[in-house]
Amino acid sequence: MAQRKSFLLRIDPALLDDIQRWADDDLRSLNGQIEFLLRRALSDSNRRRALDTPAVPAHPIPPKDSMAAEERGESQSIDSYEIE
Repeated sequence: MAQRKSFLLRIDPALLDDIQRWADDDLRSLNGQIEFLLRRALSDSNRRRALDTPAVPAHPIPPKDSMAAEERGESQSIDSYEIE
């Protein structure tokens, strides 16, 4: 597990109570909820380090079959498949 660093956080008691209730609803500890919220805020603002994010290509390469279908002008939507 990654190392944890402790620090003092001064926070409004009402805000802390709200976060504690949210953590209880999500079955997380208060510390875990705060980390979750901080990670989500970093991701939403595209400020999360590359090491913290999964390795996903920026533009995934579609399979060859779907490229060929696109070149032929065929649709790859799920509506075009028959369900038996």
